[in-house]
Amino acid sequence: MTYKAGIIIGTESDLSVMQEAINVLKEYDISFETVVIQKEKITEKAPAIAKEMYAKDIRVIIAGTRGDANFSNTIAAYFNIPTVGVPCRSENSPNTLETVFSVLQQPNEHAVANVALDGAQNAGILAVQILALSDESLQKKILSFKENLKNKILKASQELTQVKFEYKTN
Repeated sequence: MTYKAGIIIGTESDLSVMQEAINVLKEYDISFETVVIQKEKITEKAPAIAKEMYAKDIRVIIAGTRGDANFSNTIAAYFNIPTVGVPCRSENSPNTLETVFSVLQQPNEHAVANVALDGAQNAGILAVQILALSDESLQKKILSFKENLKNKILKASQELTQVKFEYKTN
């Protein structure tokens, strides 16, 4: 069975950030569904959406929103599957660190894996890794990605050792 991913956002403007997660899912040929749930309607709509998504074989959620600390945690409360939270930069908030800290300081009741501010690409990679636990073909693809990444880092490190530095002392 091939499982899918779900992307839940608070507003359509969050798609500009979440596009990176979408790109990763497409790169790995993972089917996904995107849903907008306004934070004001989350407790009303989330239970039905959670049942519907689970019935459609969605087994990981990427939840992204701007400025709402409880969004990903509330999603995790209704979805009995892994949730990855993406704090999105807000043009309306002068202090985006406030958003990051509030997302990272989630209560203990509902586990949410959080990534960096606007870190939708990493959220996508984490979603792929979660889905790869039950998909051998996907596991091979993500292992290949990791091996290529390791080789890229080793090559960059090797090139850095070739750089000659001149030090000037006073």
